Amino acid sequence: MEAHILTFLSTVLLLIISHFTQPLAAATATTPNAYTTFIRTSCANTTYPSLCSKTLSPYAADVKSNPLRLCNAALSVSLASAINASATVSKFSLQKGILPRDATAIKDCIENIGDSVDELKQSLKAMSSIGRNANKQFQMANVKTWTSAAITDANTCTDGLAGTKVSAGVKSNIRSVIKSFIRVTSNALFLINHLNY
Repeated sequence: MEAHILTFLSTVLLLIISHFTQPLAAATATTPNAYTTFIRTSCANTTYPSLCSKTLSPYAADVKSNPLRLCNAALSVSLASAINASATVSKFSLQKGILPRDATAIKDCIENIGDSVDELKQSLKAMSSIGRNANKQFQMANVKTWTSAAITDANTCTDGLAGTKVSAGVKSNIRSVIKSFIRVTSNALFLINHLNY
């Protein structure tokens, strides 16, 4: 008799556990899709929507469906891109045979991108204080200003290279990495400008 009761209770317990874990498993399976959909939808109207989705989708689990977290992720992607651009341009400054005038243009470009890195760090700092700061509009204005300035400095870099005799390959590589940085940062600025704060 005790064996039948024990078997019955085990069966009931197993049914209860499976009943409660099935919806949880289903919810867990659909949640990442919902987060990725949120990112794709948020990126749809940016200047470079496919780039936006591609660069931000890896952050879906952290972003969830939170627009502020999405902006933080976008700024982090921009900062990483700026650091990459700075390293790439610095590498070209070390090449032999660069004319002094061209070396000056590359040096200026390195400074411009360094400024972009600093400005994006300021943007992230201001963004992180939004939740703790009473003056959210002021902090959002700072984020927008710093992010916009980072784009301006990157454009100044490519403009400065326009009149130089730096080899076509070097110019092309620098422009490519700067263009990539400007695009992800333009997307970040779009998302920030459409954040309701």
